[in-house]
Amino acid sequence: MDVEIFTAGNYDGVIQALAANQIEFAFLGSPAYAAAYTATDGGVAPLLTSQQNDGSTGYYSVVVVRCDSGYKTIDDLKGKILAFADPDSTSGYNVPYYNLVQQGCVPEEFFAAVPFSGSHEAGVVGVANGQFDAAATYINNDVNGIPQRMETKGMIQQGEICRIWQSPEITSGPFTARADLPQGLIDDMKAAVMATPTAAPEAHKQMTGGEDSTALGYVEVNHDRYQWIIDMRDWFKAQRRG
Repeated sequence: MDVEIFTAGNYDGVIQALAANQIEFAFLGSPAYAAAYTATDGGVAPLLTSQQNDGSTGYYSVVVVRCDSGYKTIDDLKGKILAFADPDSTSGYNVPYYNLVQQGCVPEEFFAAVPFSGSHEAGVVGVANGQFDAAATYINNDVNGIPQRMETKGMIQQGEICRIWQSPEITSGPFTARADLPQGLIDDMKAAVMATPTAAPEAHKQMTGGEDSTALGYVEVNHDRYQWIIDMRDWFKAQRRG
């Protein structure tokens, strides 16, 4: 079967093409999958997501503080300053903001101030320097993430920054199929992509970041892993309309 492969300029075009039945499969980020699911009224299905060589299949938004601050939970930060990274950041703003609200903590009401630091690194450095009491950033696991990389680079001291809150997993974006395709075709494509790490290792490397790729392979995922991302996206849309 002839297959046409192309790289889109942005996710919006991919989502529109899926909705218009112009493409059959796509690699999407988690927010893009949520948008595609909504735009197609559930007409797409997640099949696989990448697994990194450390075993992770996603990442987490976290709130960090100075380890010597005495802050142990979000409740300890009432009336303090929490810095978000950037208004367009999934892990540095959308995910922590939404989840904190779901936990009964409206940031603008609970904290003294909720400024944007401009970047993940700036927020963490601001906490280390005492500019902020806490900051939102992300980690992949206990040994890999923004604070750990900053320690390795000497941007902050070892053991200076601790996390006191962690979000649900932000599962890596899925390899997605149109749900109206023949099941045999979906199964064959899923098997082909699953096999690339061993059957076509050079192709797998190029598909997952080139020479910098840390992707071990793929694992199966279902819609349930992404439902809360869809709920979050719908919630923010409702807030903007309000």
